[in-house]
Amino acid sequence: MLKRFVDVLVALVAITLLSPIFLLVLLITALTTNGAIFYSQERIGFRGKPFIMYKFISMYPDAEKDGPSLWVQGDKRQTKWGEFMRKRRFDELPQLWNILCGDMSFVGPTRPERKFYIDKLIKISPEYQSLLSAKPGLVSIGIVEYGYASSVEQMKERMQFDLQYLNDTSAFKDIKILFKAFLKVILGRGK
Repeated sequence: MLKRFVDVLVALVAITLLSPIFLLVLLITALTTNGAIFYSQERIGFRGKPFIMYKFISMYPDAEKDGPSLWVQGDKRQTKWGEFMRKRRFDELPQLWNILCGDMSFVGPTRPERKFYIDKLIKISPEYQSLLSAKPGLVSIGIVEYGYASSVEQMKERMQFDLQYLNDTSAFKDIKILFKAFLKVILGRGK
């Protein structure tokens, strides 16, 4: 209950304080993508329940015309503005809404993933299922320490960090993860 209260409070404060950045990103995204602003995609959350996750659009409209694929460094499917946004995680700002709605938390055992990749991961690492025992986060220790994964094998490697979170959860650890994530955003060191 306390974590949910903090999530809602911090999300409201963040939306208020970041509203000028939110509006600027919204405007530039609209101007650089022929009017498309938001991207929505089904992700899997707490206890395997699907929800719709929102992002600022960072890729061209036909980015997954051949089926689901993971982002890779220098991905040709992303727009120039999208590349800038992803590096600074501006594309994730609409997920503050997902936090307010209760689909996500600021810090979770993992980021929300698509069922397509969860099914692949569970086949090779059944312990992934345990990461669905809590709400996914805007950030996770795996994202902070490992970064985005470009393959299922990398997702499996990153999962080792995320499994540690379940064994050692605390408010102090959440604050530490958020601080590290904030530094990565400020320094533009996102992978």
